Amino acid sequence: QVQLVESGGGLVQPGGSLRLSCAASGSISSIVVMGWYRQAPGKKRALVADISRGGSTNYATSVKGRFAISRDNAKNTVYLQMNSLQPEDTAVYYCNMNTLFSGAYWGQGTQVTVSS
Repeated sequence: QVQLVESGGGLVQPGGSLRLSCAASGSISSIVVMGWYRQAPGKKRALVADISRGGSTNYATSVKGRFAISRDNAKNTVYLQMNSLQPEDTAVYYCNMNTLFSGAYWGQGTQVTVSS
């Protein structure tokens, strides 16, 4: 059974930084795209950033220049470095991995709260 385990969320002041990690456990292979989504209260889940197996990245406009996504294919792990965090970044952040043959997997979510 595949599980995605996220870590690194928490409470941070405006202007601060956090690094999220998401590691896949179990039998998972042929991961094509890894990504991070977020869902704020009362809003739909939305893409934050994703990264292809080859390293091509895609970011939501609101986080460009502040967030950086990276992945370690050997460890089936994806990271999200978040800098210059603002209150509007407050949300539950979800990890996502899309595979070539067995569909998509989601993490359980990690809370990020930006507040003074």
